[in-house]
Amino acid sequence: MTPPALPVPRSPIASPPMSRHDAIALATRHFDDGGFLATLQEAVARPTESQAPGQLPALTAYLTDLVAPAVARLGFTSRILDNPDGVHGPFLIAERREGEDLPTVLIYGHGDTVRGYPEQWREGLHPWRIVVEGERWYGRGTADNKGQHLVNLAALEAVMRARGGRLGFNTKLVIEMGEESGSPGLREICRAESRALAADLLIASDGPRVSAERPTIFLGSRGAFNFELIVNLREGGHHSGNWGGLLRNPGTVLANAIASLVDARGTILIDALRPPPIPEGVRAALADITVGGDPNAPAIDEGWGEPGLSPAERVFGWNALEVLAFKTGDPDGPLNAVPPSAKATLQLRFVVGTDWQNLIPAIRAHLDAHGFPMVEVRAARTEVFRATRLPVEDPWVAWALASIAESTGKRPALLPNLGGSLPNDAFSEILGLPTLWVPHSYPACSQHAPDEHLLGPMTREALGLMAGLFWDLGETGPAVLARRREAQGD
Repeated sequence: MTPPALPVPRSPIASPPMSRHDAIALATRHFDDGGFLATLQEAVARPTESQAPGQLPALTAYLTDLVAPAVARLGFTSRILDNPDGVHGPFLIAERREGEDLPTVLIYGHGDTVRGYPEQWREGLHPWRIVVEGERWYGRGTADNKGQHLVNLAALEAVMRARGGRLGFNTKLVIEMGEESGSPGLREICRAESRALAADLLIASDGPRVSAERPTIFLGSRGAFNFELIVNLREGGHHSGNWGGLLRNPGTVLANAIASLVDARGTILIDALRPPPIPEGVRAALADITVGGDPNAPAIDEGWGEPGLSPAERVFGWNALEVLAFKTGDPDGPLNAVPPSAKATLQLRFVVGTDWQNLIPAIRAHLDAHGFPMVEVRAARTEVFRATRLPVEDPWVAWALASIAESTGKRPALLPNLGGSLPNDAFSEILGLPTLWVPHSYPACSQHAPDEHLLGPMTREALGLMAGLFWDLGETGPAVLARRREAQGD
């Protein structure tokens, strides 16, 4: 059941007008006085495991008891919508309107987490309690994604205080409670609520920076398409001494079928799985990106992947075909027998321009042409994360980079798209929005793993840079929006 909309306070956070510098100072002071940590502690203390059964009451309570009151205090009206699939967590949609002639920003986040698994955390830590050790704030959801969307809400509040209760732009908010389960219902909500979610720009925070020290913007994400290759040759296994060399081995067949798709150094061999050439603007942006280098990051394998590309180009500008699982026979108790079947699950991480809709027919045709008609190919799941990428030349990109540089004194990294996958297509394709993602975590944060954590100094910097970004949206956003519309002929 959907509760009624919350009323708008008549004078939210009124104070004498201040400056951009004051807005940033207010945001960082919220960190220094412990206010942000207290808010995050309350959020983390609420287990919101969307992948576990029976969690709907807890998922709903995160929105009704924590998020809705917080945004009501900022002058938002909000609604909580049941998931269209009738199973997964709900959505909160909120709006704060200041003027018809002002830019409108849509802010996204998710309040659900992966499972806590408290028994796997280091002694002294617990997923549902923040423990501060030096710069690290441990707790499930600190990095993914409670900490990140709470940073953005706190930055909005700082700007409102600095502007005497105003932002200088209209704001819409959508918080989902199922992202860790694949965002079920998000696309349907965006279609059904397209008018309520209409905006000029998406600003969201998820995923990691390229490094803890370097603020980052990414403009979309790689897509993900999982498929299975299956070889079923006969009923039951047969003694390898009596029948070895006479019966086709499904494991051998499957290994060679995979080798026809991707070679021994990870180069994709089938044209249908390869992307178009990397655009020059994307290549120029990636020339400034260094992959890895964090203490917990694995060493990059030299000579692996597409020849002639830098590591950054391989992970952000190209496709990767990965074997996620391979099984034939009984790996834990191998028998002296030719197994009857084999199965592998593969994943294509792909960039914009890849014809993912026709991947299964293309793989089928390739396997037939290479002598593997006995290998069945099928999609491993119905939901596909689509590849998205805002053009690096979009006026919003230069605007955001300049704002973050001014706030931090650092040159931010620009990723044309994240190497992983996010439901960005719901915003870029269904709602038609330019999308800016400003992550507040870092590659070694242990998201989805035991001992997930957020870095305190980076969080303080994030509060300041987001306050600067929202300040600039009210200050120079109208001019950027007008320039963009003029370029598009609107």
